[in-house]
Amino acid sequence: MTPTKLMLVDDHSIVRDGIRLLLEQAEGLEIVDEANDGEEALEKLKVQRPDVVLMDISLPGMSGIQTTQVISRLYKGVRVLMLSMHNNEDYILRSVEAGAYGYILKDSSSDEMVKAIRTIASGEKYYSSPVATIILNGYMQQLKKGEKHGRAQRQSRLSKKEKEILQFLVEGMSSREIAEKLQLSVRTVDNHRANMMRRLQVRNAAELVRMAVEDKLI
Repeated sequence: MTPTKLMLVDDHSIVRDGIRLLLEQAEGLEIVDEANDGEEALEKLKVQRPDVVLMDISLPGMSGIQTTQVISRLYKGVRVLMLSMHNNEDYILRSVEAGAYGYILKDSSSDEMVKAIRTIASGEKYYSSPVATIILNGYMQQLKKGEKHGRAQRQSRLSKKEKEILQFLVEGMSSREIAEKLQLSVRTVDNHRANMMRRLQVRNAAELVRMAVEDKLI
């Protein structure tokens, strides 16, 4: 079996020594190079092609996140596993955005580190449990922001008159009843309803009413 080739990037030689000692005991892993900082790592990647780079997030000069950004852009076959002492949402989400395939804490067990490397080498993502929770929470917050923004956009597409008509539709009134209430023609009410359906991209009046209630458009 071809071993998984690794590069260690950390500005503390004692940390690299400790990681090397741990990983040399694992079957199927081979450390092929080391670097003190991001610039050195990028220089060595011009020659060496590891499968996985174990990247310290806090490096002098170019940070681990910045280095990961460059690696993910230039070397598609090289995957980065971020090693950090920071269980911090900002660091974690920025690492994910930079293209890191995984993020584990430096106090993780050797077994978890080996598992993370093997998972990433196979093309899958790996995040330790506390990190995965932070990523999920961040993703859910983004979804909520997106939903709120989308709702505001949909509300802004409706005129005051359309919102009035939509309110009456939600209350179950027919086009004729709405026309009488607002002193409009039935055709005008139907045109307003058709325009709302087109702008909000729904297929029928039932979907229009459901969106009005769920998205609080009125």
